[in-house]
Formats: sequence, structure tokens, C-alpha cells
Amino acid sequence: MTALDIQISIEEGPWPPETQLEAICGRVLGAAAAFLAREEKQPFPKMPAEVSLVFTDDASIRAINAEWRGQDKPTNVLSFPAFPLVPGKMPGPMLGDIILAQETLVREAAELGKPFDDHLTHLLVHGFLHLFGYDHIDERDAERMESLETGILAGLGLSDPYGDSDPV
Repeated sequence: MTALDIQISIEEGPWPPETQLEAICGRVLGAAAAFLAREEKQPFPKMPAEVSLVFTDDASIRAINAEWRGQDKPTNVLSFPAFPLVPGKMPGPMLGDIILAQETLVREAAELGKPFDDHLTHLLVHGFLHLFGYDHIDERDAERMESLETGILAGLGLSDPYGDSDPV
């Protein structure tokens, strides 16, 4: 079972209406969960696992990034797993939080020549994978995580966001 309980909070910034975000997030995270269950044999709790999505602005995410990661700058997405999780292990009932910054997403989408919704989709998938213990600190882990992102995005009709670039 891959049911999710998605909690959305729009805190700062000119985000799309909550109903539109709910539709995007439900479709994207539902597809990501189904992909992980199918392709990675990721187990899920019997009850829908909760994920919290916070939509904010650069100033807010900069403060969070400085406090929790020691990086005094805005970033596009931050993920905070509720509990440490190794990929493939059973998560608890609360997956964690994904925080997204509106100005950074808009700027990056323009720089990449992508529609905003496509870039948001990619960052939702990226943040979601972090909640399951995937990371991109070393090259092998980055290749694995990017491969999963690419597979999930392909299932949503989106192209490889990394193209010919090296893993980050």
C-alpha cells in the first residue's frame, strides 16, 4: 500500500492556489511512492504515511538552511525526515517535511527553460527521495538517487532533468 497523507502549508510567497498545489503534489508524490514500492520494493505502513509540504519564500528557507545546515543562503528544497531511514526499510507513520522556496524555483525554472510545474515536480520527487534515506553526497549514491528521480519523472511524462551532466 502506498497511500500518503499529504499536509500542505503555504507560508510565504506567491504560490499557486492550494487546490492546484494539492493536485500536483498528490499526483507527483503518489507516483513516486508507487514507483518506489514497485521498483525498489519499498515497504509502506498500512495506514497512509504522512508527509508535510511547506511552501515558502527565499528569506524563510535561507533562515532554515542557515540554522539546520550551516549554509546562510536560500536553496530550492530542503527535506527533513521524521526518522532516519535506510532505503528499503519500513518508514514510520510520519515521513517528514519537504520545504520549497518560491523565488528560487521560479528563477531556476526560467534558467533551465522549463515550465514551473515541471521544475516543482522534479524538486518534489527529489525531496521525497531524501525522506526515504536516498542522498547524493558521494558519486555512487548520487547516481542511484538521480536514476530513481529520472525513472519517476519519466513515469510522469517528464524528461531526465540531469541530461548529460555529472551527478551532483
